[in-house]
Amino acid sequence: MADIIVTQTRSAIGTKPKHRGTLRALGLGRIGQTNTLPDRPEIRGMIARVPHLIAVGESIDGPQGSTKANEAGEAVDEAVEAIVEEAAEEQADDVVPFAGDDAVASAEGED
Repeated sequence: MADIIVTQTRSAIGTKPKHRGTLRALGLGRIGQTNTLPDRPEIRGMIARVPHLIAVGESIDGPQGSTKANEAGEAVDEAVEAIVEEAAEEQADDVVPFAGDDAVASAEGED
């Protein structure tokens, strides 16, 4: 038996009480919430009552939004990674080697 994946895309605020109840019966309550339901006539009937509030189909994998925005986000991620790597390299150059417990013991013995 096939499954239907339902995602709430719009708010239930300002909708009729029956529409809000239908969303709850579909297992939805917040925008972006997804539920997998069996493909049965009663489920399809509920979906038919609130098509303006939900999206039906396959789950959305990966980033959402436009391709252009996703590419810009990836460019920013790459730039941030480069900056972090540079900072780590600079910090590695400035690291003073730790002498360990021997240096502490010899400093205490001098007093």
